[in-house]
Amino acid sequence: MAAAVLELKKIERSYRQGADRLTILQDADFALVPGEMVALVAPSGAGKSTLLHLAGLLEAPDAGEVVIGGRACGRLNDDQRTAIRRNEIGFVYQFHHLLPEFTAEENVMIPQMVTGMAPGEAKGRALQLLDYLRVGHRAGHRPAELSGGEQQRVAIARAVANAPRVLLADEPTGNLDPVTAGYVFDALEALVRQSGLAALIATHNHDLARRMDRVVTLEGGKVVPFRH
Repeated sequence: MAAAVLELKKIERSYRQGADRLTILQDADFALVPGEMVALVAPSGAGKSTLLHLAGLLEAPDAGEVVIGGRACGRLNDDQRTAIRRNEIGFVYQFHHLLPEFTAEENVMIPQMVTGMAPGEAKGRALQLLDYLRVGHRAGHRPAELSGGEQQRVAIARAVANAPRVLLADEPTGNLDPVTAGYVFDALEALVRQSGLAALIATHNHDLARRMDRVVTLEGGKVVPFRH
């Protein structure tokens, strides 16, 4: 089996709530290998977003370690964590968060140019990704001119523009009708299979979850297999 590209080891995370302390994750372990799609299904408030934030280095655990590409990230400084997020991790959210004043093509070019890529090269890769996700014909349109499904496919293209190792998605089809959600998931799945990305996708959509390689949930602060 391939080595894990993302590992959460004995993760602890809690938050202060008034005089009390609310434990979200406790002794939580999880691993994700290249080319694998894992669904995270759990009730609201169970800690799905916290788990994704920790995996994406947006939050630091109280204890335990986050390992990305074999590198322990718990003691890195902010600049080092930002560099890993920029180069190793792609994020897709329920709302697309595209920049409204830029075209679809430009939205996908920007993260590449931030890393120093030449505009011409960034444009070529942006168009290639948009074509692959079947929105290449909309490359010159701004987000307000795109449908919900088109916006989310552009957001996926932007998330993988820098060829990350890990894709983290938080309800990426949550704002879409079932048919459009199916189209967006098809595009996402094809991209993961083709590129060897490792994807952790939080979703309430059990039909989509069943199409992934495995389904996990959160129980007692731990990541455990989901029992249907």
